[in-house]
Amino acid sequence: MISYVNILIFVFIGISISLISNRLLLRFSQSLGIRNKNDVVIRWSNQSKPSLGGIGLFLGFLGGMIIYLIIEPEFNLFGNLEFLGLFFSSSLAFSMGLADDAYDTKPLFKLFIQISCGLFLLFTGTSITLFNQEVIDGIITVVWVIILMNSLNMLDNMDGITATTVLFTLLSCLVVGMLTGNESQIYWMYILIAVIGAILGFLKYNINPSKMFMGDAGSQFIGLFVAFFTIKFLWNIDGVTEHHSWVSLILTLTALTPAAADTLTVVINRLLEGKSPMVGGKDHTTHHLVYAGFKDKQVWMIFSVIGFISFILSVLIVYLALNNQLHYIAVFLLYFLLVFGLLYRNTIKYSYKKQH
Repeated sequence: MISYVNILIFVFIGISISLISNRLLLRFSQSLGIRNKNDVVIRWSNQSKPSLGGIGLFLGFLGGMIIYLIIEPEFNLFGNLEFLGLFFSSSLAFSMGLADDAYDTKPLFKLFIQISCGLFLLFTGTSITLFNQEVIDGIITVVWVIILMNSLNMLDNMDGITATTVLFTLLSCLVVGMLTGNESQIYWMYILIAVIGAILGFLKYNINPSKMFMGDAGSQFIGLFVAFFTIKFLWNIDGVTEHHSWVSLILTLTALTPAAADTLTVVINRLLEGKSPMVGGKDHTTHHLVYAGFKDKQVWMIFSVIGFISFILSVLIVYLALNNQLHYIAVFLLYFLLVFGLLYRNTIKYSYKKQH
């Protein structure tokens, strides 16, 4: 049984590590972690700020792991194959992101590392079971990891947006894990809680007006981390998704609505304009909300509301699924379509070209 005292301990550890590390990094980062100082095309902000927030997030993950090893010294965490997959793939994603922040690595190298991260998870027992076909589900798992790592990287274009979106998604994973009895593997819960705490600590420095960015180190690590826990707690629900795979699809889409709606909008618009979806620009749904007249902090509030509603609805979907009321769940697809439709319509009505 998960202990509420331990929950508070792990949240405190995550927040403390994040606050302390980010405070220290800000103090010694006059130039460290600042890349593309004159870049006002890809970055929304025209101010140079250190892209070091990902370090605090990764340290929060390590801190949660270490504290659990101290609390449960008899449990061999590194003897768990799934955990080894998460640990090594997270470390690889973080290292690649850190290199990209410093040296601006090539897209093909980033893709190679992302594929490697997906394969690490796959070969250590973490896989989406959508069709119950090993090869097909394996390919979907690796593609899912690549999508999440790129989607959250793309969403990291304005103060507080990605961190807040991830916060509510991981809260969905945590509550769903508790509802479905996955707290028997209690170490997942505590590691998840520690990273949630680290995100809360990071948001102190990332909400508009921000003092630092997450950077690729943060977006690549957190993308991999979210990919792992959405596979574990949203894609695969014991007793439900193996017989009704469409439930897991709607559940995951609902929990990730802010990121999914933004990524889908950007990809569609860029393809229609003959541009590569992977090239940065000021054409995200967040940017278009500013073109519509909202201030940066108001945009963050809008995405926070969407994230909170997504969290509540994802928990409700699982509650209905566990009570065998599956006929109601298809209705939740309308929520994603509504959010996507409104955000996409706004990009057509208030485009960057019309503002200049």
